[in-house]
Amino acid sequence: MRELAEHKKVVEQWRELENRVLDLVELVPLAEEDEQLQSEIKSEAEEVAGTLDKLEFQLAFSGEYDARNAILAVHAGAGGTESQDWAEMLVRMYLRWAERRGYQAEVLESTPGEEAGIKSTVIEITGDYAYGYLKAEHGVHRLVRLSPFDADHARHTSFALVEVMPQAKTDIDIKIAPDDLKVETFRSSGPGGQHMQKTSSAVRLTHLPTGLTASCQSERSQYRNKEIAMTILQSRLLELELEKRAAEKARLKGKRIAADWGNQIRSYVLHPYKMVKDHRTDYQTGNPDAVLDGDLDDFLKAYHRSGLGREEL
Repeated sequence: MRELAEHKKVVEQWRELENRVLDLVELVPLAEEDEQLQSEIKSEAEEVAGTLDKLEFQLAFSGEYDARNAILAVHAGAGGTESQDWAEMLVRMYLRWAERRGYQAEVLESTPGEEAGIKSTVIEITGDYAYGYLKAEHGVHRLVRLSPFDADHARHTSFALVEVMPQAKTDIDIKIAPDDLKVETFRSSGPGGQHMQKTSSAVRLTHLPTGLTASCQSERSQYRNKEIAMTILQSRLLELELEKRAAEKARLKGKRIAADWGNQIRSYVLHPYKMVKDHRTDYQTGNPDAVLDGDLDDFLKAYHRSGLGREEL
């Protein structure tokens, strides 16, 4: 029923756009000597063109899971405080992007760095085609800047890994047998008050056949932490299945798939010049401040319009 509702919504959007165009066509003959009406028609035509561009772009989302919500994880690379601060900058970028699009974003789990930034953070982003858009972000992101943590203000290069997974539908996409699941509880090691630090409310789940793990310690309730960890684990298992399909498809085509940490997808340079460049599409901009404030759409469009997004199953 949910899939049927999603398909109906798409049809309704195209029907609504068609009706708006027909209304404009009928108004054109009436506007020959009416400047105010001409202005209104021009404004409406621009809005229709923008809506059409958006709907045409969504046609690129033909993947089986593209319409799903997204589970996005950011992990700091080697480099200590520098990379942990960079990882936190990326988390802010994606939260701002979600806000710009009117999506809901919830931090499911976050492990803070020792001095600044974060070691890892998992975000659930809810909205139409959230995974379809954000799968373009999967890979290694590189930052070059003058270090705010270095007394000599030397130039540093930092790396962070971004994982993007479609949100799994409980017990439909992924079924986990009880015997395949190891559940561990422990005390929260991060901030959160005396309750979280004195009770074993944190939960770590391990899928024994694959070795994949997921943990959560951000909630007061052990039950809620287990629920969040299960959501993350199921999405990781679904992503693993998609990677297996992609690897088999690549093998049949003779393509080589690079490992995550060898797959540097984008560079953000703040010194000695300002530039953000996507190495897959060669799209670039000289305004990294806007990008880091969530202005990502041009990069996402360049990725999908290049056909890269359609190479996946």
